Amino acid sequence: MRFLSAAVALVEGTVVVDGDAHMRKRPIGPLVEALRSLGIDASDTGGYPPVTVHGNGAFGTGRVEIDGGLSSQYVSALLMAAAFGNGPIEVALTGSEIGARGYVDLTIAAMRAFGGVVEQIDAASWRVQPTGYRATDFVIEPDASAATYLWAAEVLTGGSIDLGVPSDAFTQPDAKAREVIAMFPNLPAVIDGSQMQDAVPTIAVLAAFNNTPVRFVGIANLRVKECDRVSAVATELSRIRPGLGTEEGDDLIVASDPSLAGQTLPTQITTYSDHRIAMSFALAGLKIGGITILDPGCVAKTYPTYWEAMQGLGVKLEA
Repeated sequence: MRFLSAAVALVEGTVVVDGDAHMRKRPIGPLVEALRSLGIDASDTGGYPPVTVHGNGAFGTGRVEIDGGLSSQYVSALLMAAAFGNGPIEVALTGSEIGARGYVDLTIAAMRAFGGVVEQIDAASWRVQPTGYRATDFVIEPDASAATYLWAAEVLTGGSIDLGVPSDAFTQPDAKAREVIAMFPNLPAVIDGSQMQDAVPTIAVLAAFNNTPVRFVGIANLRVKECDRVSAVATELSRIRPGLGTEEGDDLIVASDPSLAGQTLPTQITTYSDHRIAMSFALAGLKIGGITILDPGCVAKTYPTYWEAMQGLGVKLEA
């Protein structure tokens, strides 16, 4: 949604970028405002999708400022499209914080691989030359966010899963979760999830079986993902056992209880049409009997073969 909203400015004509009901709850106002500052005719719907862009085939020129604190995707969207400016474009943060800076680094690396010329001026600004891109061979590494479920399954069951690529070969920020997951059942008392946001639900479910409680900080942005993941994870953990997950401001606290393992606790997990809620809470079913995942098909967004992969590892599933 965010990348396309910038990219369609390169189309000659009008494009409407829209999504389902959950997508229409994800804020996009800062990006649309930034596009307008470049002279692009773009509008949103009260700060949310759908987004309407009347493109003219180019991306303007000059300096554009964006608040990246809510999402690194705003920054990446502008940087990628800026290679089609009428002249150099400087993308600058209004603050030094980015939701997940590592993903901006990945964006720049990909742009350069395809012939983009990006200069980092300082920690909060970049200059992109109007070079466009050229075709090239590009190796795409496996999805580190998806790998977190398998890494967690390993430590929960004492098993071993060969992903075909060593964990230290990943360049994606979520791969940092591997180091944290490997500490189970002695996870840190405080985990900063700001730079591995998609891995937080996975580690939070893992934390339910940890030896000591765990507080997740730096995760305010999780409230504007496919659902409010802070609230969703706390709510669904507490369906398993009251008080297992609680919110304190934007922090998530998991009151770890190793004795949950081996119990049968019939629980229906609401997934909020969020693939990461479904996949992470399925891990609880590796240790607790009676876990039911509602709307399991929502995993199709990023891992359509997730349930088949679980079965391939020997996990018994019942429809």
